[in-house]
Amino acid sequence: MNSIEQSSKLTTKNTMNGAEAMVHMLEAYDVRYIFGLCGDTTLPFYDAMYRLDHPITHILTRDERHAAYMADAYARVSGKVGVCEGPSGGGATYILPGIVEANESSVPVLAITSDVSTTSRGRFPLTELDQKALFKPLTKHNDMLDDASRIAAQIRETFRAMTSSTPGAAHLGFPFDIQKANVVPTEVYADRNQGYFPSTRSVADPAKAEIAIDLLLASKSAIIICGGGIVLSSAENELLELANSMNTPIATTVSGQGAVAETHPLALGVVGSNGAMPQTRAVVDEADLVFYIGCRAGSVTTERWRSPKPGTTIIHLDSDPKVIGTNYQTVIGLIGDAKLSLALLNASLSNRDETVDHHGRDRVGIAVTSKFEAFQNLAQKDDDLILPERIISDLQSVLDDDAVICADPGTPCPYFSAFYRWPKAGRHFITNRAHGALGYALAASIGAQFGRPDARVVAAMGDGSFAFCCGEMETITRYNLPITMIVFSNAVFGWIKAGQKSGFDRRYHNVDFNRTDHAGVAKAYGIKSWTVSDPAKLKEVLREATSLDQPTMVDIICQPLQDTNAPVSEWVA
Repeated sequence: MNSIEQSSKLTTKNTMNGAEAMVHMLEAYDVRYIFGLCGDTTLPFYDAMYRLDHPITHILTRDERHAAYMADAYARVSGKVGVCEGPSGGGATYILPGIVEANESSVPVLAITSDVSTTSRGRFPLTELDQKALFKPLTKHNDMLDDASRIAAQIRETFRAMTSSTPGAAHLGFPFDIQKANVVPTEVYADRNQGYFPSTRSVADPAKAEIAIDLLLASKSAIIICGGGIVLSSAENELLELANSMNTPIATTVSGQGAVAETHPLALGVVGSNGAMPQTRAVVDEADLVFYIGCRAGSVTTERWRSPKPGTTIIHLDSDPKVIGTNYQTVIGLIGDAKLSLALLNASLSNRDETVDHHGRDRVGIAVTSKFEAFQNLAQKDDDLILPERIISDLQSVLDDDAVICADPGTPCPYFSAFYRWPKAGRHFITNRAHGALGYALAASIGAQFGRPDARVVAAMGDGSFAFCCGEMETITRYNLPITMIVFSNAVFGWIKAGQKSGFDRRYHNVDFNRTDHAGVAKAYGIKSWTVSDPAKLKEVLREATSLDQPTMVDIICQPLQDTNAPVSEWVA
């Protein structure tokens, strides 16, 4: 099939309306799912989806924020643009948090929000707001479809922007009257390749690549630290080739997990204040060179720019030139796609007579062995309260290698990041690290399940997060998605309480709440569920819950986060 696609489902009419054009354009970009919620300003669009013959399935969600989270996770696991939609007014404001998260995570998600008619603007119609101004600072691309003759061209511009260079999220406002206005069918065509990301790639400057290899060959104890750019670019093989060539350890950020299999002998694991341990931190601090790849070197990754130490030799590769040199003095900056640029570095290294050994396997082996000895001691405890370590260990023992875990901030994120050992590279772990809003994981698991239907998908959340998102359990049951939900139940906003404990002399204020019967709530939605408080029973319950071909919920009464040995060095990063 040609990459330049014209929708095959066009009618023999000489005209179509704007809503029909939108459906045909999305089909031409190989969109297969739209996550969203109905509203009166969206009626023409819904009518077009109902009447036309197309392969797109609309997934009805229970609020617009979660529609955006679903589209985000769908994009991450599928490599395709995620699409969400919502109505004007409150729908546009509700969908915004998910778009911000996707954009800051370099994930291409398109939000289509319907709007009041262009002829009604300024006359105080219900739900009017300035959508273009609302989304402008928070998206990579933002536009209003105010002219029916330009709908297709604007959609093409939007997909190009979302998927080229550093991917990002976009917004299109879709007024009611434009949805019903006539569009010329011959304008409806698209480059299907731009429905996937990254659709265009650039390679780093070869001369600078040679300098980077010089520095790596001169180093005695280099380390590679990968952000999400490796997985977004599908550069896992090129990364491993470079690291193997020099026996260089590979560390990741939380978002960068999947850059390398966690069980690989060069995989140090997550570094930074959320997910690192003293053993892994020491490897970073002792390095004489740090090679950042697809990573912003932000506050969490660097423990507020203290690890690596200032003055360490830095090489930085990223598709976004703005991040290079922002937080560390950089000896050489490489601007380009991770996959192509690492291939360039590998070619340069293979042409050299010199070689180097960064002793990565030895350095990683010592650190990882020590880290997991301490973890296993806690994971095997049969205390009155189930420890988070026990949950991670037991879950890993029952899940297949290709499982996808979506984790909320709070208790799940640092524990999965530090201790769950994914045996395969690629996207198997999804968490919202750009802004860390609660209530992400359950919705993300729905998007991930549609994007990877053959995998077991797990949504891990604290009970604080559960209250943000439990309405989407109805969505899970309506589509009979075999997602397993796990609640770390400790009746506290634990991350904040831990911060009050460590930094504010235990002055606990308004962080505790009543315990909820999460299993009972799940049962009310028709979900098979368990409550577990006995560590000895946890593994078998998890085994059963993750083996059933239906939605399941395990409510685990566990140790409060502020009392744990959490792999968190600073609660305010």
